[in-house]
Amino acid sequence: MRIGLLSDTHGYLDGQLFDFFAECEEVWHAGDIGDAEVADRLEAFRPLRAVYGNIDAPELRHRFPEDLRFTVEGLDVWITHIGGYPGRYDKRVRSVMAEDPPGLFICGHSHILKVMPDKKYGLLHINPGAAGRQGFHHMRTAVRFTISEGKVSELELIELGKRAERL
Repeated sequence: MRIGLLSDTHGYLDGQLFDFFAECEEVWHAGDIGDAEVADRLEAFRPLRAVYGNIDAPELRHRFPEDLRFTVEGLDVWITHIGGYPGRYDKRVRSVMAEDPPGLFICGHSHILKVMPDKKYGLLHINPGAAGRQGFHHMRTAVRFTISEGKVSELELIELGKRAERL
């Protein structure tokens, strides 16, 4: 299964993403969607799995969960917005990691693109960075990858261009 992954759109959806995700079967959003129109456009394009983030209003918090855990192609996946990263997981995440770690842990929030293995818990961590224009990041990013037989492969990054200054 081919997946398109983004986070921290903050109400802005770059049209380049539709080309980058054209071969993807699903789109996953790791929170801070920003407004319902972004989610609506993504859902109209491909099946969407999403979580809400800390800036998301009640409408999106009612529509999407804080945590999403599921299995796809034999891989246990956990998506949340504020999660941290290997060695520095958020307090809320640490106990779950110790008791029942997923095979793939995805989060957003930091606006920092990270793809790294966690050898302690035997998982892959992905933060796709920020695809939106708001925040301190310099480059807007997203990723796509394949999941097959419980493994992630063919991971690719897209740089969407520099973050525009707030208007």
